[in-house]
Amino acid sequence: MWNKINTGEYEGMIAETISVPGAARGNVRAYYSRPLGAGPHPGIVLIPHMPGWDEFCREAARRFTQHGYEVVCPDIYSAFGTGTPEEVSAKVREGGGVTDESVMDDCRAALNMLKAQPTSNGKVGVIGMCSGGRHAFLAACTVDGFDAAVDCWGGRVVMPPETLTPAQPVAPIDYTEKLACPLLGIFGNDDKFPTPEEVDQLEAELKKYGKDYEFHRYDGAGHGIWYYHNQMYRQEQAMDSWEKTFDFFERTLK
Repeated sequence: MWNKINTGEYEGMIAETISVPGAARGNVRAYYSRPLGAGPHPGIVLIPHMPGWDEFCREAARRFTQHGYEVVCPDIYSAFGTGTPEEVSAKVREGGGVTDESVMDDCRAALNMLKAQPTSNGKVGVIGMCSGGRHAFLAACTVDGFDAAVDCWGGRVVMPPETLTPAQPVAPIDYTEKLACPLLGIFGNDDKFPTPEEVDQLEAELKKYGKDYEFHRYDGAGHGIWYYHNQMYRQEQAMDSWEKTFDFFERTLK
């Protein structure tokens, strides 16, 4: 849990950009952080949000690693080229968005890589924020092998038929019956994307199919409550939900 470190224990990590093999469209660039030491360690696939494969995602990866996790954050926008996160995100929007199929393929490659590590304990979770939260829910429903999933304020999980696109042909909520692992949801009650009503719809589907889930909804908070670098940050709600995320992964992966 946050700030419960033992000051007498050794701590070390390594973090670097790598190439993950195994995706259908070729190797995937990724940010890989892991604790030094023999392990065994659980793994986490951290899916980037629409602001891009950015500094926040890399810092989040290292935060999880400090708590004992091997983390792979794939560059799901690699087909659109390189540049600053803002430049690449603009290319993604201009190109009609990244496809759900390619993101799931990247997640599958990252999952397989983590489970193949000699330091793995055999368990891997998936987490994402914003569009990454949507993708995390989708991965938990459609990619075999995840042991836990965290959806942080994922929009477009609920999608009216008229909003479906070739890149996003199926609403993730329609896959709820296939959810194969415990799910944690973090949401702000002032969010417009997803709205509280859309979160209600998702919760109703999870109850309908008897899924193992827990949702935490925060008053006085909207979208992106972990983003300390902009005005969306909400300190109290952010730290409480980080604690709940650490606790959830502790219970499901360790």
